[in-house]
Amino acid sequence: MPRLRPTDNRCVCCRRAVKLTFHHLLPKKIHRRARFRKTMSKNQLNEGIYVCRLCHRGIHRCYDEMTLATRFSSLAELLADETLTNHFLWVSKQKETTESPDWR
Repeated sequence: MPRLRPTDNRCVCCRRAVKLTFHHLLPKKIHRRARFRKTMSKNQLNEGIYVCRLCHRGIHRCYDEMTLATRFSSLAELLADETLTNHFLWVSKQKETTESPDWR
């Protein structure tokens, strides 16, 4: 998956048109682990998606890096998770012009 921004500048999780950040599907902290380094190319390790700050924070608050690397290494897996889906739904209802307070 290339590191291209969505053409409509919308978050791929909540679909809001706000400033986007890059989310590594395999967290950078995991890149140095032999298990991943030996089985994946540098390009595979650097695959990711562009998401808004609120969705990005929610992803990292819900799951630790190893869980993200082993269970949620694709956009489809992130969107299929019930906890994250509830968070993305909440984020989708927030104003697009300003960042909202942290989701808890």
